Amino acid sequence: MRGGRSRRTGAVVAAAITAGMLVTGCGRPAADTAGKSASARMYSDVHQLPESIAPDGTTIRVGSPRAKTVVRLFEDMRCPVCKEFETGGGGEALRELTLSGAVRVEYTLATFLDGRLSGQGSEKAANALRAALDAGKFTEYHEVLFAHQPEETTDGYTDAFLLRMASKVKGLRSEKFDAAVKGMKYRDYATASQKAYQSSGAPGTPTMKVNGRIVGQGQFSSLFDKDTLPQVILLTAHS
Repeated sequence: MRGGRSRRTGAVVAAAITAGMLVTGCGRPAADTAGKSASARMYSDVHQLPESIAPDGTTIRVGSPRAKTVVRLFEDMRCPVCKEFETGGGGEALRELTLSGAVRVEYTLATFLDGRLSGQGSEKAANALRAALDAGKFTEYHEVLFAHQPEETTDGYTDAFLLRMASKVKGLRSEKFDAAVKGMKYRDYATASQKAYQSSGAPGTPTMKVNGRIVGQGQFSSLFDKDTLPQVILLTAHS
């Protein structure tokens, strides 16, 4: 199985999403419990999204602290299925929900692919992303790294690559950031984040939890569609 998980389709997915559409209307964005539509943005773009590290020291929070719906994502930066989610329709839909203030996203970065495939790419990318959080640039850098993700088996997240990609994010490169990348300043963070992933019950990457409830395998493929992902989030939040 490449990365952590593979995509599947089936009648269960269709039935679940159809049920969600009957509740919210075909193609209509989901709303949070306060009734905030994804079409009305609280933040104009990703540069404005609040970013922070949770008290547990491993969870990276992105979005409104007041959001009633919390989407937790478990990702390994080397995982090609994670890239498919982030760069396809699912990632686009989740970004819009986060910008609207309806959803807060919380990331747990796994590094298990380094052990499975050999190398340090996942760990190096997690370290660099944690350093980007210090600069308030996690979201932008996260998007850039997935958009230019190296082939899974090449271990391409080298220091040189990570710094080159950081140059694509305005204001990220600095002496402090570069030193954190080269010196693996947040190696302990990456190790702890992997342990958090292992203890989470996530079956692979990507895995999504909504308000603590895991999105089941029967709905997994629907996470990759910008029209169905809001429905999956809504259904899981109220299940």
